[in-house]
Amino acid sequence: MINWPWLLKQAKRHQPRLVIANIIALIAALISVPIPLLMPLMVDEVLLSKPADGVKFLRLLLPESLHQPASYILLVLLLVVLMRISSQALNILQSRQFTLVAKDITYNLRKHLIDKLGRISMRQYEERGSGGVTSHLITDVETIDKFIGDTLSRFLIGLLTVIGTAAILLWLNWQLGLFILLMNPLVVYASRMMGNRVKNLKKKENQAFEKFQQRLVETLDGLYQLRAANREREFLTRLKSNASDIRHNADQYAWQSEAAGRLSFLLFLLGFELFRAAAMLMVLFSDLTIGQMFAVFGYLWFMLGPVQELLGIQFAWYSAKAAMQRLNGLMTLEEEVRPVPTENPFRQGEALSIDVRKLHFAYDEDKEVLRGLNLTIPAGKRVALVGSSGGGKSTLIQLLLGIYQKDHGDIYINGHPIEKVGYETLRDKMAVVLQHPVLFNDTLRHNLTLGADFSDEQLWRALEIAQLSDVTQRLTHGLETEIGRQGIRLSGGQRQRLAIARMILTNPEFVILDEATSALDTATEAALHRALNQFLSDKTTLIVAHRLSAVKQADLIYVLEDGQVSQTGTHSQLVNEKGLYQTLYGSVQSPEPSLTAPE
Repeated sequence: MINWPWLLKQAKRHQPRLVIANIIALIAALISVPIPLLMPLMVDEVLLSKPADGVKFLRLLLPESLHQPASYILLVLLLVVLMRISSQALNILQSRQFTLVAKDITYNLRKHLIDKLGRISMRQYEERGSGGVTSHLITDVETIDKFIGDTLSRFLIGLLTVIGTAAILLWLNWQLGLFILLMNPLVVYASRMMGNRVKNLKKKENQAFEKFQQRLVETLDGLYQLRAANREREFLTRLKSNASDIRHNADQYAWQSEAAGRLSFLLFLLGFELFRAAAMLMVLFSDLTIGQMFAVFGYLWFMLGPVQELLGIQFAWYSAKAAMQRLNGLMTLEEEVRPVPTENPFRQGEALSIDVRKLHFAYDEDKEVLRGLNLTIPAGKRVALVGSSGGGKSTLIQLLLGIYQKDHGDIYINGHPIEKVGYETLRDKMAVVLQHPVLFNDTLRHNLTLGADFSDEQLWRALEIAQLSDVTQRLTHGLETEIGRQGIRLSGGQRQRLAIARMILTNPEFVILDEATSALDTATEAALHRALNQFLSDKTTLIVAHRLSAVKQADLIYVLEDGQVSQTGTHSQLVNEKGLYQTLYGSVQSPEPSLTAPE
């Protein structure tokens, strides 16, 4: 969970740098705090001709010929300028140290969250939407980053400055100093009450931004289909409505947080006027000198910056606290089940077999998708799953991949329970080719390798088997050609063949082809099947398809109806047997569409 102890633990990793930064901050405070005291005291010792310790010290620094009021004033001016330059230089240096620490903590925070994103179950992504999940890594992390940076760099300097100023005010006149120090907590308390309101407004603003980002991602992902259906304007109008919500909530947060800050500042200014009047009365009725009174005025203004920064940190703290609550909501999302592998069923050179026994699964409580499914995928064989939509074909694939977890029943890999084998271990041996493969807005090479290391010879061989080498050679930059978002520069069939080439590169032991050739023309598909026959000869293959040309490649066919196997056999057997298979494939298949009829 993301909380203050976790952030403190991250900060402790930078202890040497923080120690150095704090020492620098302390030196900067020691240099800057005496500055308001120097020039006003010249009023008493120089202008009012009451020499004291200050003039004695200045005489030690000047030759005797320069022992005169003008020289004292110019020397003090020089000292003040040097002190201010030194103080600001040290502040910049310590701010740099704190910034390095803050950015590293933020980086670790993002790494922590990214690791969590990799563990979140697919069910959560489907229910919440990827935009809603990932927006936390932008808005909320930036809020925490700003708070950490401001707090680390400003809090210590502000606190030390206030403490040093308080000490000098008490030294100048303890009654007046005590009066000033006791009034300041009232300003802080009033600001805190205003901060509670600001915290809730920031939460609403971030929620509106999250909703807008999610809708934006969904709209852009489906823009092609929306434009084809002439519904683009309606969805963009909804986006504008979400943007209006952001405007409203951001406006509320902006002006009310600004108002809260200005009201806090107003309280401080009223207090300043009160303190100034009190200082003048102290000159009349006590031994407070005019020079000391000017020093008090100087320190009142000197305290203004640090107090405002401390109040600003308070408002940032409320925003950061709300951001952490939202991030912790992300951290509590259901995670993918990843059992630790305890058995290794894989043998070098041996194909992989899968047994499914009495498998039950439901996405929700309304209806079971798989109802006691039993089937066997023999090692080294090609098995096809056919049936009408909703029969459970894609669901079985998701259970094999561990995307979802079965409710009841067993899945065995080479005779070993899938939980003991481990889903990640099994995925290393598998490759899935989908009807609509995921492609990235990058080069053809990157989309083939997905960042893995393959030689050009291996790439061209995979493209040749996938019947894509001639297409690639015609591209302007060959393997380095940018294919656009979701491979928009390629046709549907080319995208599917690119995904098949990607599968060939990984050389898996178990291949799942889920409508992997549905977009290909008959001639290209036939050539592809011929090329794949040799590649898949020693591999276990699961084919999910509607087209007869793909189904006929299988050694064994299972017909799924309502989550159960209703028929089993080869194409020649099933096409002559009454049932769903004969209904689907019992007449001549049209050469074009992707549904079912014999060729």
